[in-house]
Amino acid sequence: MSDPTNSRKTEHIRAIEKDVGVDRNRHHFDDIRLRHRALPQLDLSQVDPSCEFLGKKLSFPLLISSMTGGDHEQLRTINRNLAIAAERCGVAMAVGSQRVMFSHPGAKASFELRQYAPTTLLMGNLGAVQLNYGFGIEQARKAVEVLQADALFLHLNPLQEAVQPEGDTDFSGLDLKLKALVEALDQPVILKEVGAGLAPEDIALGLDFGVQLFDLAGSGGTSWSRIEHHRCRPDGERSLGLLFQDWGIPTPTALRLARPYMHQAQFIASGGLRSGIDMVKSVILGGSLCGMAAPFLKPAMESPEAVMTTIEHIKREFITAMFLLGAADLEQLRLNDALLLDE
Repeated sequence: MSDPTNSRKTEHIRAIEKDVGVDRNRHHFDDIRLRHRALPQLDLSQVDPSCEFLGKKLSFPLLISSMTGGDHEQLRTINRNLAIAAERCGVAMAVGSQRVMFSHPGAKASFELRQYAPTTLLMGNLGAVQLNYGFGIEQARKAVEVLQADALFLHLNPLQEAVQPEGDTDFSGLDLKLKALVEALDQPVILKEVGAGLAPEDIALGLDFGVQLFDLAGSGGTSWSRIEHHRCRPDGERSLGLLFQDWGIPTPTALRLARPYMHQAQFIASGGLRSGIDMVKSVILGGSLCGMAAPFLKPAMESPEAVMTTIEHIKREFITAMFLLGAADLEQLRLNDALLLDE
């Protein structure tokens, strides 16, 4: 593969496969303790974990977060298996950056997923910084069209770009370009980080140019900085990718910092979530959806059924935690600080 953007996709997968340290496993959610109920006053079978997001009903608030896509059979297989599993399990799915399909047309097939997921909540994905490198509303519309997406992620990844040998690092003046794109695109735009968290100042800027959906994507899980470290040529200097591998705002902290804005916008909690218990904690802290990627990558290399098994395990964990809190539905979880132990 001669196109560097396409080659980078498979390099990312190889880095994740060979280095377990890419998943930082910071377990920030373990610091949050929940108020167990010995008399939950519920029948476990009656707990309803379903929710609605962007007009579509989900079996529980899980988003299979952005991972990959490109002109390679492994990447097509991963996305296809994820899409089939998302459809069968009734959860949402976002794809990896679709920028590659504009420089490498063969990559488009890896994003043509509506055939496998006719009713699934699907989210496209482009890098916001690309608005400073020739991308605009035409490319955004094409990304949505190919996926037949319900919404478009515009991801913010200044750390990843800064440590990449070929990174696009001009993040200046994006506010006006983002505003124009949000106004022109028919589908909702979701402003998303990729593992370092959104600060309140970022949320305020997003609200100013019309964004009402944010994926906080905090630190604690997969480190794209460390992944990029594996792609740097050895030069005898200290690796930026390793130095900044834990940089960012942990997801629980990002949720707490976003609390003043939760009456104006909806938030996706992602970054370091690894269980249904983490998901429940995220909903209590204000998340409308909970994104995970790393737990699904290896199963997605195997089959849709392997992905479905993982989803169902997480769903059972989520429902069990709801039951033990005495919460019959998500309305009894969201922003309910009474469920948190003050230690």
